[in-house]
Order: sequence, then C-alpha cells, then structure tokens
Amino acid sequence: MNHYQRQIILPQVGEQGQQQIADARVLVIGAGGLGCALLPYLAAAGVGHLGIVDGDRIEESNLHRQILYTPEYLGAFKVEQAKQVLQKQQPQCTITGYPEYLSGKNALELFDQYNIIVDATDRINVRYLINDAAVLTSKPVIYGSIHRFEGQVSVFNYNNGPTYRCLFPKAVEVPSCAEAGVLGTSVGIIGMLQAAEVMKIILQTGSILSGELLVYNTLTAHQEKFKFSKKESVEITQDFFDENHNKSENIQVNFKQEFLEHAILLDVRNLEEQPRIKHPAVLEIPLSELSQNKSLFKPEQNYYVFCQSGQRALQAVNYLKENHINIKPLAENATQLKNLVTPVTIIK
Repeated sequence: MNHYQRQIILPQVGEQGQQQIADARVLVIGAGGLGCALLPYLAAAGVGHLGIVDGDRIEESNLHRQILYTPEYLGAFKVEQAKQVLQKQQPQCTITGYPEYLSGKNALELFDQYNIIVDATDRINVRYLINDAAVLTSKPVIYGSIHRFEGQVSVFNYNNGPTYRCLFPKAVEVPSCAEAGVLGTSVGIIGMLQAAEVMKIILQTGSILSGELLVYNTLTAHQEKFKFSKKESVEITQDFFDENHNKSENIQVNFKQEFLEHAILLDVRNLEEQPRIKHPAVLEIPLSELSQNKSLFKPEQNYYVFCQSGQRALQAVNYLKENHINIKPLAENATQLKNLVTPVTIIK
C-alpha cells in the first residue's frame, strides 16, 4: 500500500477507500484528448479495472494533446497504445482495450461489465447512445466536452438523476476540434475534472456534479455552474433504444477501401467545412440541399454517408431511405476519412 500512501492518509480515502478504488470498474469511451488526460490518473490512483473503447488510429494531428501517444506509433489503434503505456505505469491495473466504435450493438453488453461510464467522445450521436445505454443499465456517466477554450463537465444518470437528454433534448451540431481548433492544455483541464468526478463517485465523497453543468473558460480562468433538472418527457426503454440505435438504417458501418470502387460516399457537410475529400467516389451534397438533388441518386447504387459528428448523416439516411435509396451511415467522420481515402485526393 506504500504506492498509495499519499492518498490513504486523506480522511476521505483511508484504506477502505483505497479498496473501493481497487474494486472499481470504469469504462472510458474515447481515447482521444480527454481520454488521454484522465486515464493515467485513474490508473495511477489504483482503479482496479479500466476499459477503453475507441476505433480510431493514431494520427500526427493527435500528438499535441493526446499525450499517451508518440510519433513511432502513428497508424496504430489508440486503445492498444494507451493500454501498453498505462500497463507500464500501473501493472496492477487490469486494462481491457476495445478497438472498435461504440454502437447500439455493443453498448449495453459493455456497460453491464462496468460500474462507471466516462464520456470522452466528441461526437453528438455517440453522446446520446452513451446516455441511453447508461439509463438502461443504471450506470452514471461522467460527461466532458471542449470547444476551443471552453469546456463542460457534468455527471448524468447518477442515482437516477438528470440525464444528457434532460440537458440537451435535441442535438446541436458543433464544430469538432479538427474544425474549431483546440489547445492541449484546455483538453487536459477538462479531462482532469472528469477524473475528479470519477474519484468522488467511487469514494462517495464531495459534491458530485449531478444536475449541474460546470462551464470552465481556460482563457479567463472563469467558471460557472448551471443547474438543470430531470425531465420525464422522454422515457428511455429498450424499444426506444432499439428505435434510435439499433434500426438497420442507423447501424454505422466501418469504411472499406472497396467502397471507393463499388459505392458512393456521400458527404452531407456544408461546402465550406474542412477537410474536403476530393475523390471520384465522393459526392458532396449538403444536407439542406438533398431534397432538390434527390434525382442524382440511383436506387441500384449503394451509398455510404458521413459528416463530422454523425448527426447529419443519420438525418440523410432517414430521408433517403424514404426515397428507396440504399444508404448507410459510416462510423468514421470526415476527419478520420481523410486518412483512409487516398491521400493525394485530399484538399486541405
């Protein structure tokens, strides 16, 4: 126990608290900037079992803020490299990596294996998936997000408290880090605040951010807390979950190189959004212009649609399915696809 001596002497921890930390099972969705900030501290604190879910591979543009990765591992799965680094740091910790994207197919089974869920993603549709799966499995979710210099942190579904849908009933498209930019230090601060909420829940101490949204500005060091309450307008049942996350048209598919030869990739982002992907197999039609361009779609052709967060892609799927078009949403967003489609075809 000498390893944890400085924690154990805290009256809020003690040997009993350290055992609670060792018994904890925490699932982190996302091994990007937020995940890289919080994972080392959860492992070092002695969390007994960490799960990491992420289907992304390491890119050079990740390195300024995703501190678990180094240039020699470019192209490797993030979860595999994160596990390797964390295991060296804390051999006693059991770390399970899931090199896959969270989906309606795997979310409930994964959540059943853990006590606490951490939302370290940057995709709106995945946030709703995390929320709904957490409600069905009765798990608390520690939420974090970052936009340029402003971050948000909250705890959802804690003891059946307010959820993400209570705070954000409707999805709002916001620029990703790739579009808006971000400092690594800003991501680190928000990730640390998420880790602090995890520890408070494990130890059952302090004031947990349930029903409160903490907003922190890293440029001004100004923070505010906003209260919000539980809303009963949406009942999250298994049927609701299946309708929103398990309908065949909503199931995301992973990009394959063969799509470039035998299908069309539909980009429904606005034309000014970057990066642009120029390739004969990529069709660029903003979501708002689909209706006036539906004559371009052929019923015998297979289409795979993408945007940045996934939300507009799902709207496009719903619309085009009604017009008898064979279309599915891609699991990858535009930023991820830029490294999968032939690099010489990319215009930055």
